[in-house]
Amino acid sequence: MFGRTRLLLGIAAKHLAVRKRQTVVAVSGVGVGVGFFLAVSALMIGSQNDFVRTLIDAAPHIIVSDEIRSPPPQPAVTAFGEAAVQVRGYKPRNEVRGLKDWQRILQAADSIPGGVGSPSLSGAITLRVGGREEALGIIGIDPAIEQRVSTVEDNLSAGRLRDLETTSGGIIIGEQMAERLGVGIGDTVGATSRTGTRSLRIVGLFERGRGQLGASNGYVLLREAQSLTGQPFIINRIGVKLADPYAADAVAADLERRFGYKAESWQERSADFLTLLLTRNIIMYTVVSAILLVASFGIYTVVSNSVADKRRDIAIMRSIGFSEGDLQRIFVTEGIVLALVGILFGWALGLLLMQILGSLEFTVQGKTEHIPLDRRPRQFLIAGGASLFSAVIAAWLPARKAARVDPVDILRGAA
Repeated sequence: MFGRTRLLLGIAAKHLAVRKRQTVVAVSGVGVGVGFFLAVSALMIGSQNDFVRTLIDAAPHIIVSDEIRSPPPQPAVTAFGEAAVQVRGYKPRNEVRGLKDWQRILQAADSIPGGVGSPSLSGAITLRVGGREEALGIIGIDPAIEQRVSTVEDNLSAGRLRDLETTSGGIIIGEQMAERLGVGIGDTVGATSRTGTRSLRIVGLFERGRGQLGASNGYVLLREAQSLTGQPFIINRIGVKLADPYAADAVAADLERRFGYKAESWQERSADFLTLLLTRNIIMYTVVSAILLVASFGIYTVVSNSVADKRRDIAIMRSIGFSEGDLQRIFVTEGIVLALVGILFGWALGLLLMQILGSLEFTVQGKTEHIPLDRRPRQFLIAGGASLFSAVIAAWLPARKAARVDPVDILRGAA
């Protein structure tokens, strides 16, 4: 059995050695296809992973806010049914905004394995310096907890979150806001809110264009926000960070079901972007798969020409006892050998292209950035597996035709 297999492999190798030019072209086609598959997929998947990582890390994985997706039904509708009762002209009761019993929600978030909840309060004030005024949305936080939930600290060009605790009336604003007001670190600004006017000191600046905060938002200490907005002991948002960010949808649904408040996962907040990424992936894999398919035609051509040139040899082998299966194995082996050599060449080419792409530098807002690439073995296995599958099919089609040759007709025609 081993000797027969060795004989078949020897015949396949001889066929490939005879047609050196076509063999090199076929191997090169597969190699170039695999190499560019790896380069394109590394570029696209790498940028996608970097984008998703930014979405995940830039803000809490779940945000529980003092909103209710569906208002509770009126008591009469609950008692008698919607079909039997029609309520008109009722006046809604004015209630203080905020999460009721927010301590229980925070406790539930902290009880999740690996979960951390960060309470906060948002509001609005007006900053005044000289004759200039700017509206500012403020978020009151506990710095020690917030830096465990979001990447706010990483987006600071000056100052630290903990400076909010060490400086009375400290505030962190964006660089753009600071430029418009003509202030910097350590300067004092006037803040007008519903409770009156007071002074705040700038202790930090956000980088321009970084993070979820816009140019008209800032951070203050939680109790400072409660004082400025006249809402003592009120919390209107709880950010939750999870050990597994991809479990955010399920955890958010559970929190919303238990407490009734809107719990929005990062997937829900970024649904449009994630749909766009999915569409982009479909387009990418379609294009690069077409490249591999075109490369497989080179293998088909080599094996098909080999079958055509060796028709008389095929007839002789059939006459001396080679079976249809033996002939199919010979020509399929030729296709597999071409594919394997091409895949190895393609992997080397792909690594080279990744190295070139990874070395490119771009300056964005004064910072040097590199192209994020996905170099995981998974992409190499996908490229190799797809190429090998295409090669087997491309070689099997002419091999199947060769196995069905009638040796009598060929030998009679040759004579």
